[in-house]
Amino acid sequence: MPASAALTAAPGTPATGAAAAPPTGPAAKQPPAADRVYGHVKQAVLDRRYEGGTLLTEGELAEAVGVSRTPVREALLRLEVEGLIKLYPKKGALVLPVSAQEIADVVETRLLVEEHAIRKAVPAPPRLIARLAELLTEQKAHAAAGRFTEAAVTDRCFHVEIVRSGGNEILSRLYEQLRDRQLRMGVAVMHSHPDRIAKTLHEHEEILDALRAGDTDRAVDVVHRHIGWFSGLARGDVR
Repeated sequence: MPASAALTAAPGTPATGAAAAPPTGPAAKQPPAADRVYGHVKQAVLDRRYEGGTLLTEGELAEAVGVSRTPVREALLRLEVEGLIKLYPKKGALVLPVSAQEIADVVETRLLVEEHAIRKAVPAPPRLIARLAELLTEQKAHAAAGRFTEAAVTDRCFHVEIVRSGGNEILSRLYEQLRDRQLRMGVAVMHSHPDRIAKTLHEHEEILDALRAGDTDRAVDVVHRHIGWFSGLARGDVR
């Protein structure tokens, strides 16, 4: 089992929306300790600071976040339920790598949802076109600056807007459940296949152009090609 990686402290931030305390009064309350550990570990896993195969220990995490071990255990149990880590009693928590089966499952679900959503998106309202153009501009800026995590987040937002535009709340909630897996896969792909970034941006351009033109068949074709690429990755066809 791999040795544990060095951990960087990431103290929690004050709760948003709290009123500013007077200079002599108590500081704004932090989120509960378990929530702080949960957020710290989850974000580090998603943006690959804790890569698959990394062994995390309760003591190291407690020191990194500045809490006792009890909330660390609670946070790790939550993360295990979400499929991001595997707990090993008296040893620690192993960050699970993205598996080929997980990629295949996500791709299959995305194709079902997004091909349906893109059909419903035509004819696309001006608001959707404007929002997709804005997100594409943001994604290009992140990619050019090498900000892979931000680029992956913007990539996902691009697709979320299309799914939400259909107005089906059940499908939108189903798609939302893929969020963490999509982000983690997206960041991993950008690091391991940097040439894919330009291709992704080009395909987003194609999707946007097809929506502008009201061309349903072309839009569906591009979405299928865009998402289907990951199927080759899961099979090992992509190097």
